[in-house]
Amino acid sequence: MKRLLKTRYASLLVAVAAVSLAGCATQPTATPPAAKAPATEAATLTAVSSANGVHEYRLDNGMKIIIKEDHRAPVVVSQIWYKVGSSYEHGGITGVSHVLEHMMFKGTEKHGPNEFSRIIAANGGRENAFTGQDYTAYFQQLEKSRLAISFELEADRMQNLRLDPAEVKKEVQVVMEERRMRTEDKPQSLTYEQFKAAAFVTSPYHNPIIGWMDDLENLTLDDLQQWYQHWYAPNNATLVVAGDVDPRQVAELAKKYFGPVKPRPVPALKPRREIEQRGIRRITVKAPAQLPTLFMGYKAPVIKTAKVDWEPYAIDMLAGVLDGGESARFTRNLIRGQQIAASVGAGYDLHSRLGDMLVISGTPSKDVSIEELETAIRAEIDRFKTELVSAEELARVKAQVVAAKVYEKDSIFYQAMQIGTLETVGLNWRLMDEYVDRLKAVTPEQIREVANKYLIEDRLTVAVLEPQAMTSTTPAAHGGQHAH
Repeated sequence: MKRLLKTRYASLLVAVAAVSLAGCATQPTATPPAAKAPATEAATLTAVSSANGVHEYRLDNGMKIIIKEDHRAPVVVSQIWYKVGSSYEHGGITGVSHVLEHMMFKGTEKHGPNEFSRIIAANGGRENAFTGQDYTAYFQQLEKSRLAISFELEADRMQNLRLDPAEVKKEVQVVMEERRMRTEDKPQSLTYEQFKAAAFVTSPYHNPIIGWMDDLENLTLDDLQQWYQHWYAPNNATLVVAGDVDPRQVAELAKKYFGPVKPRPVPALKPRREIEQRGIRRITVKAPAQLPTLFMGYKAPVIKTAKVDWEPYAIDMLAGVLDGGESARFTRNLIRGQQIAASVGAGYDLHSRLGDMLVISGTPSKDVSIEELETAIRAEIDRFKTELVSAEELARVKAQVVAAKVYEKDSIFYQAMQIGTLETVGLNWRLMDEYVDRLKAVTPEQIREVANKYLIEDRLTVAVLEPQAMTSTTPAAHGGQHAH
């Protein structure tokens, strides 16, 4: 299982690993056709803004285009982000967003099954897709002169997807097997899924991205067709392009291919707010495993939901003090110092669409009970409520944030992903430029305030993986990700 608890300042990048990737490996079998622009009426392109090398445009069909210049190498990343993911789903169709992501590679009237992948590969590119709680995204990385090929293919499947009943049946089976491999056969993943389901009752974050097995078994072609018609529209999409490009030329190219795509009505989402928690929640998951695992989650606001705008940044800093490198408190005190934990970490994503959690997970050291580990973690949490974080600790975390912001610019994919994530969860891409300054402004007093306000039992859910004996029939752990 991938480490669920990520470093705060890399949370957007880790989102790629946390979401479900889909598809099958393919190889190019023929020379791709030349990309041709659709012959339809002219669309209107409007320049919205330009700042710090980022340029925003909008088409009259509602599609947003955001372009990030990075001229260090003659490559380009193109990403299409749709505002739909597992948090948009309702009971009975969970997993539909992820299954539809699979089906987006199964062809249109113009391009046959898996031809999308073959064309991109034949042009020296790579591509894939990922589904998250709050979005579904498709991406290609190509030499910059091949960008038109990406646009032609994406515009085609945005409006002309062909849902073949046989392919649907096959891909649902693929996703069901994916669920078995990644969740049901992995005790930590199974525990984490049930932990989330216990923590969130009415919030759609209750449901796993991959869906519940019963819903997958009963998913229909009509479910997928309706989901595609509801959400896959230019007025529900953001095109993000990053790389060695001329912004105006890219915008005009996008207008040529995406401009003729007709907008469609997009359903209005109901709030589906989480009910107030009125006491600690505890669950135990029994599964064949070698080691016990502890998950603790404190419900907390995020940027999108916070009534006090600095609070998410203070929670982020608190998580950094706990788990921000080898000098952080968890490693220093619980792993090296008391030697209570074999591993322990904390994670918090302040860029979720809905209220989320500060999540802590850990595995106790040999001859240490899970109860002793929880007690030690609680002691570290309680310190925030009475003691002010030292200036040295804050300076260390802030220095790490600045360093991370420098290193992340090495990846044009990550730059594009930051923009796409922020825009798709309902925030503004400009927040990525404010992040460092907002964290630098956090004070020890603010960290103490959020600890006392949010890190309390009435917001806490605890899940324990209780290992059961391994048998000869216990499924072997499977690893890896599906890739196109």
